[in-house]
Amino acid sequence: MIQIITDTGSDLPKQLLEEYDISMLPLVVQINNEEFLDRSNIEPKQLYTYMKDGAAPKTAQVPPALIKETLSSYAKNGKPAIYITLSSGISGTYQTAVLMKNEVLEEYPDAQIEVFDSQAASLGYGLMVYEAAKEAKAGKTMNEIISTLQHYQTHLESIFTVDDLEYLLRGGRVSKTAAVMGALLKIKPVLHMEDGKLFPLEKLRGKKKVLGRMVELMKERAETLDDMTIGISHADDTETAQALKELIIAETGNRNILITMIGCAIGAHAGPGTIALFFLNTPKKVY
Repeated sequence: MIQIITDTGSDLPKQLLEEYDISMLPLVVQINNEEFLDRSNIEPKQLYTYMKDGAAPKTAQVPPALIKETLSSYAKNGKPAIYITLSSGISGTYQTAVLMKNEVLEEYPDAQIEVFDSQAASLGYGLMVYEAAKEAKAGKTMNEIISTLQHYQTHLESIFTVDDLEYLLRGGRVSKTAAVMGALLKIKPVLHMEDGKLFPLEKLRGKKKVLGRMVELMKERAETLDDMTIGISHADDTETAQALKELIIAETGNRNILITMIGCAIGAHAGPGTIALFFLNTPKKVY
């Protein structure tokens, strides 16, 4: 069976990692001059508490030595592996992983190792990892799994909203004026991923309107929502995530919805209260 590897930016819940034997590598989080490994010695709730108290965390890619050690362990044992990384548009992990793969292949030239740039974030590429792991468990080949990942990379839609523009301001995503005006007018931005990077899409006033618009956008962009796993991730806001789920069920009838908490790697930039929605605009054909 092919080993599927990802990193903590994918925000997959622990039970799925265990069920499908997915290996997860930690991204680095720096808070108040202290360094943590995401989901190893810091959990998302702790991060959001720090942020609410005024901390401005930074993140760094998965340590190169850890990537090499992980890929080497599978190469040494002759086990094929695919490492699906956080988007290269927002992290250097993909580029580093390619370098580490090449070093491993120098030592184990016959090893079957692939590194795949998800061009997505949070549960967006979590869904890609989940699908790849299901195919690996079903005995699919390396080429078949890569083909599925390429389909997701091309057709995945990622729509976000944030609770407080201040956190995007810190990350350079919005201007100081926009953040101040947004707070005064209770304006909430709707953003999406394009070419692996985050871009503003619309601005709306009020959480209820934003959730409704997110569902509208999903219905506009998706060819069909039948038999599809829809992903919702949230930054310590279970109530709003559940409200979005109920709205999707009411509007589309799809109940195949996976909800997870946004981890430290993404949450450090988006901030508490972020809500994200993920789906395919074109279903993968089954042959």
